[in-house]
Amino acid sequence: MSNFAVFVARLAVAAIVTAFAAQSSVAGTDAAAGGAAAPPGFAFATPPQAVPDESFQSADGETSLAAFRGKVVVLNFWATWCAPCVREMPSLDRLQAMLGGDDFAVVALSEDRGGMPLVVRFYEKYGLENLARYLDPQGRVAALLGVVGMPTTVVIDREGREIGRLVGPAEWDSPAALALIRGLLGGEPKLDSAAVD
Repeated sequence: MSNFAVFVARLAVAAIVTAFAAQSSVAGTDAAAGGAAAPPGFAFATPPQAVPDESFQSADGETSLAAFRGKVVVLNFWATWCAPCVREMPSLDRLQAMLGGDDFAVVALSEDRGGMPLVVRFYEKYGLENLARYLDPQGRVAALLGVVGMPTTVVIDREGREIGRLVGPAEWDSPAALALIRGLLGGEPKLDSAAVD
């Protein structure tokens, strides 16, 4: 069995496990993260961990996470065949429309092996107009970050460190998610007990 087949099998198992975990999660507080409340399923990295710099494809060629240094980044691993990803992508598109700019970016990194035309067709089909197109067809970035299920979203600070992650789908333009991200843009993440749906 190829490395990619093993990776896909692990993703399938992890997706089932995380779907059940996401349904039973409760919003809470992470004492190690300064008492910031977290959306259900969001796990703070304590302490924040440096994110490895690995290249991946963009619509214009090749880029890497280092190109986003200085911005808060919501790095989302997804695939066109992942039903929870399909439901989640419009909220990521809206988040990019609301906050994207010099200080913030949503990096929706497709794990599809079908090439950039597959991603372009998906964006067109679902009317995604604000997200840039990125592709990690060999799953190198996902593997380096220990991604075991999709969707997985990793929140990265301006210094290129993982602040935390959420495995499973979320409404990334909900009040709770916006509060987390706006907190990072202005300093410490602060949330009330509202949850990411």
